[in-house]
Amino acid sequence: MFYRETGQYRTDYASDQQILNLPQDKWAMALLLAVAFLVVPLLINDYWANAILLPFLIYSMAALGLNILTGYCGQVSLGTGGFMAVGAYAAYKLMTAFPGLDLTIVVLFAGFVTAAVGTVFGLPSLRIKGFYLAVATLAAQFFLVWLFNKVPWFFNYSATGMISAPARTAFGLEVSGPQAPIWAKYLFCLTLVTVFALIAKNITRGRIGRMWMAIRDMDIAAELIGVRPLWSKLSAFAVSSFYVGMAGAMLFAVWLGAVEPTEAFGITVSFNVLFMVIIGGLGSILGSFLGAGFLVLLPILLKSVLVGGLAMTVATAKHVELVLLGSLIILFLIAEPHGLNRLWQITKEKLRLWPFPY
Repeated sequence: MFYRETGQYRTDYASDQQILNLPQDKWAMALLLAVAFLVVPLLINDYWANAILLPFLIYSMAALGLNILTGYCGQVSLGTGGFMAVGAYAAYKLMTAFPGLDLTIVVLFAGFVTAAVGTVFGLPSLRIKGFYLAVATLAAQFFLVWLFNKVPWFFNYSATGMISAPARTAFGLEVSGPQAPIWAKYLFCLTLVTVFALIAKNITRGRIGRMWMAIRDMDIAAELIGVRPLWSKLSAFAVSSFYVGMAGAMLFAVWLGAVEPTEAFGITVSFNVLFMVIIGGLGSILGSFLGAGFLVLLPILLKSVLVGGLAMTVATAKHVELVLLGSLIILFLIAEPHGLNRLWQITKEKLRLWPFPY
């Protein structure tokens, strides 16, 4: 079979610990990236970009951030939408205050601002955990959305209360604003997501990731073996908020172009990102992408089947979507708590042994 390890030997520790240590995995990843960077921009259109590709990339970045905090460090958060709002409004203030600033720098600085805010709201995690921490982050969600709604400085005293992204460039290409080409927006988001997914993978495989997982599994035992809960938990909040803030900045500046905090960053967004992590797989970088892809594609598929095929009304189809989504979450929590990522791992293990049984 093509996915067989027979004859592939690894003679040192470094080669055995590679992210992709099978040649088949490396070829598959190289092919996937080549298609994503070279082929998709030639075939992309407005519908595919705005309905599927851009939301998939942006929500993948947000799911990566939440997975670092909840999946790897075990700190439950329901404030993802609020932290995405911090990234969006930080990007807006930077774009309006520094018109010549490259959008890549804007997105990164928005991530750093969100990391600082996330660290502050992560302080309660030093004393509380579980349900109580979830309630604390939920309070942060409501407070941040209220703040951006009520303080006019954040939206530059606009009469409507909305913020709109001006035209800005990244590496000489216009990637925000109404005139920006859709392929440039796609490549900008794809590049950021690819780079920071690789960074997240390496962080979670290293010393910092192991400290997060020790805190997740049993914080008292982790402290006894020398892991500092203060540094570990706050670093998880900071890194997670950094990723979520970049996702919020990209959602505002590149994808939507104009947002209003209650609609774009409400509690529904926080729950949707959490569902992506649960369905994709807690404690998995790949699971963040699988969960984001699943929840982005599910409404489109259901709409085409229920509305286009079965002639349901849009409202009825939306109710069916919510029921199905809730049922799938319950199913995954009961049957496969590790989500789609675990199903993919099982498939790969079966391919390695095919046609022989376990």
